[in-house]
Amino acid sequence: MTELTSMMNIGKEMEKKLKAVGIDSPEKLIAEGSKQAFLKLKETYPSVCLVHLYTLEGAIQNTEFNSLSEETKKELKEFSDFLKN
Repeated sequence: MTELTSMMNIGKEMEKKLKAVGIDSPEKLIAEGSKQAFLKLKETYPSVCLVHLYTLEGAIQNTEFNSLSEETKKELKEFSDFLKN
């Protein structure tokens, strides 16, 4: 099985958190999608924030999280803001 840390933006700490919520491979993260994975993380780790969501999406798109398109960042921010309300 390929390690999550083989994905861009995913370090040991994020890998540990993802595994704790049942996402233990790049394939599972891709299948789950960034928003669903973020929801699972948020339940277990309430302090995860928008940057974590960007990190997940960047990993799925195989791009640095800060290189996501402005449209993608806007959509993810709206999703994160919705969860706060």
